[in-house]
Amino acid sequence: MVTQRLPFHTLTLRKTAPSPPFLNPNPNPLHIIKTSQTPSKESPNPQTPISDTLLVEKILLALKQGNLNSSRNYLFNLNPSIFLDVLHRCRDNLQLGQRFIDFISASSLNFKHTSLSLSAAIHIMVRNRRLSDAQLLILRMIRKSGVSRVEIVDSMILSYRNCMLNSNLLAFDLLIRTYVQARKLREAVEAFRVLKSKGFCVSVNACNSLLGGLVKVGWVDLAWEIYWEIVRSGIELNVYTLNIMVNALCKEQKFEDAKSFLVEMEEKGVYPDIVTYNTLINGYCREGLVEEAFGLMDMMSVKGIKPCIFTYNAIINGLCKKGGYARAKEILGEMVQNGLSPDTTSYNTLLVECCRRDNVLEAEGTFDEMLSQSLVPDCVSYSSLIGLFSRNGHLDRALAYFKDMKSYGLAPDNVIYTILIGGFCKNGIMSEAMKMRDEMLEQGCIMDVVTYNTILNGLCKEKLLSEADNLFNEMVERGVFPDFYTFTTLIRGYCKDGNMNKAIALFGSMLERNLKPDVVTYNTLIDGFCKEGEMERANDILSDMICRKIMPNYMTYGILINGFCCKGRVVDAFRIWDEMVEKGIKPTVVTCNMIIKGYCRSGDPAKGQEFLNKMTSKGVVPDSITCNTLIHGFIKEENMDVAFDLVNKMENQGLLPDVITYNVILDGFCQQGRMQEANLIYKKMIERNVGPDRSTYISLINGHVTHDNLKEAFRFHDEMLQRGFVPDDKF
Repeated sequence: MVTQRLPFHTLTLRKTAPSPPFLNPNPNPLHIIKTSQTPSKESPNPQTPISDTLLVEKILLALKQGNLNSSRNYLFNLNPSIFLDVLHRCRDNLQLGQRFIDFISASSLNFKHTSLSLSAAIHIMVRNRRLSDAQLLILRMIRKSGVSRVEIVDSMILSYRNCMLNSNLLAFDLLIRTYVQARKLREAVEAFRVLKSKGFCVSVNACNSLLGGLVKVGWVDLAWEIYWEIVRSGIELNVYTLNIMVNALCKEQKFEDAKSFLVEMEEKGVYPDIVTYNTLINGYCREGLVEEAFGLMDMMSVKGIKPCIFTYNAIINGLCKKGGYARAKEILGEMVQNGLSPDTTSYNTLLVECCRRDNVLEAEGTFDEMLSQSLVPDCVSYSSLIGLFSRNGHLDRALAYFKDMKSYGLAPDNVIYTILIGGFCKNGIMSEAMKMRDEMLEQGCIMDVVTYNTILNGLCKEKLLSEADNLFNEMVERGVFPDFYTFTTLIRGYCKDGNMNKAIALFGSMLERNLKPDVVTYNTLIDGFCKEGEMERANDILSDMICRKIMPNYMTYGILINGFCCKGRVVDAFRIWDEMVEKGIKPTVVTCNMIIKGYCRSGDPAKGQEFLNKMTSKGVVPDSITCNTLIHGFIKEENMDVAFDLVNKMENQGLLPDVITYNVILDGFCQQGRMQEANLIYKKMIERNVGPDRSTYISLINGHVTHDNLKEAFRFHDEMLQRGFVPDDKF
């Protein structure tokens, strides 16, 4: 008996004749089942070789009798061609075909599928509505190495056209959707186009799955290509298509195009729904276009679409980002009036904004209101509050919320632990920071580069550089890669400690790891060398910085100018100044103060004053530091009259001198024995509500004692005691 064949192949039913190449088993096939058993080329105890025809008949008979195990000895001869024959013969009895597929899948046979045999099985499963099982087979087929999308699509089409008459086109939808779910989007696009080229159009649902997948990963241009191919194919679009493409336009901030697209789709009979409006409103709010978002809310009302909780949450988020916290709270109230209950996200948005503003009372009030609404706080709620109190040094409050979080069954993550560690580090409590680090590890959280950098920064600030080195080594041993911030932190630590050799060694390690230093790294090194007085090496670092195309900023030049001025090298300071101005960086009062300090240190405060007059004419407004520096410079040169004039000028320009300014000039007059002028300065202080301090009284007492004016000395001594200052009784 010869099995009937379909026209697309002429496979001879004898094992002695070769199969056509398309139906031959693939040399590297995908297994439906896996086994370590060696495949047999013959049945275990055959008297004579069994033909393919006879094997097909035996399998069919066993299937109909419900006893497929009786053919097990012969099934070791099973190959993809026979598998296809059996399924073809079962095309009018899907239950038999399904039973055969299930038996082969569950058996210990080392049967190897081809794309065509898998496709046939997929079509049977789809017709039996076993879609999950069909998708598993598609997944195995598309993950099979060495199989092209064209071969897979051809196999599915051939099975549909020639083997599985009256099959379901849903199998092709499932193919596209499986590619998308497996994140094989390029392959999905290729399969879609191959199907289209062969006259097969998948459903709009499969098209939407493909479009949604492309938009989700940001391949918006390709999504539009596919969209227009779908339109040209005549596939009827729906509101899901509309929403996906509106989302694509919002991702690229093309809001006007989105509005035009809505009009086009309405002309095609596809009307926006609440998801469409929510997508647009969320897009507007992300870009800070809150008023436009409100306009869309009004449009929703006109069209009879009621805003939902997602709509209001998007608006609240947009307002908070724009600094409209008060209005955001009003929207929350409006939301309740409209019968909607705010959720945790609604309150979290407000809470995050309160914490960002360091508004403790408002933050705690929002949190309490959330609890009063029987809403359960989440990690966002607690991390915001813990961060707020950690930043502001209220670590006891931060720890209270940390404990409260655990009582709700929430497990702190590495972000929350890092926030707390950062709080302890900021306040110099390194022992507690390390305890929190230990708890973090005990709870199974993994320290990332941010956590390590936080602790390293704390250790370096406390000058615990040996401990910082040990932590850095631990970091590397655990496979956490240091970043440029790691190295900059360590470099800053060693620069502040004056160990420039170690700082330069770390800088070299940074470059060896191909980590690009930034302007902060260079500024740190330059500042370190300037403080050590090694101005030539600081200049070398500047040159290296420029060679690497990292442009110096106002801080870079300020550090160098200050370094030269501290050494009294005003000429070199002006060379840097000129370079700074040539680069288009405008001098600030801070930079000017550095130059003035340089002149004063080199014993030429008059030139400093001349320079100040020049910069004032260019719009630089002096501050109290400017005046103090000049006053001190003139006092050092024993030019008290000019110093006194500067005090008067300060007052006339609205720069109220502080206690330091008054003390500097008062002490100068006292040292010159000009006690009348010193008393006048003291009087000015009292009149301007500048409280004298201990230094003020010590200068006055010593001045009067030097001139044997003990009466005045004792008067100031008594006044000093009345103000709570401890005198120096050795006058």
